[in-house]
Amino acid sequence: MADTLQDSDFTIMYATHRAFRRDLRRLTAAVQAGRAGAPQILAGWENFSFQLDHHHSVEDAALWPQVEAKIKDRPDDLRLMEAMEAEHAELGPRIEAVDTALKSGVDDLAGRIQGLYEVMDHHFAHEEDSALPLIKNVLTKGEWRKYGLANAKKLGVKGVSVYLPWVVDGLTPDEQREFIGMFPPPVKVANKLLWQRSYQKKELWKV
Repeated sequence: MADTLQDSDFTIMYATHRAFRRDLRRLTAAVQAGRAGAPQILAGWENFSFQLDHHHSVEDAALWPQVEAKIKDRPDDLRLMEAMEAEHAELGPRIEAVDTALKSGVDDLAGRIQGLYEVMDHHFAHEEDSALPLIKNVLTKGEWRKYGLANAKKLGVKGVSVYLPWVVDGLTPDEQREFIGMFPPPVKVANKLLWQRSYQKKELWKV
């Protein structure tokens, strides 16, 4: 069927997950270098926190309800949705714990970051291994596009202008082309000419 989702439709999701994992590795490196309190590190953390909150809030509002509407008579899949919700909820206290430690100088900062990374990485792996195949099975391209449009609408132009270069940061040239290739030509041009440079000037995570 022409409206069936393909693996390539999840390119943006996978790239976004990589960006979150990358940021926590950078935060760990900053702690090891004794630079956790540097302005660029704190700015990187604030962006990470914003992006993760946005990522999950849009999933909760515009993705999972579409999936749940298709699986009302499938108890195993409904339990998977419950697990996604519980994993989202578990991340909140972990983020708050890292945020508190960063801003108050608590000694166990490295342990809190590791705890957050493990919970987040487990959630992403669970989503990639189980939830994305379910989405591919039950949603059409049009329904997946509806989720993408909700994502873009909530971010707005200002948010998208940070999101794109943030995800691209650290990707290989091939990965960059694959990710950016998922967006309309005007967005790709704006990212290349304006957004990328603005993001780089911030020097997020510079140790």
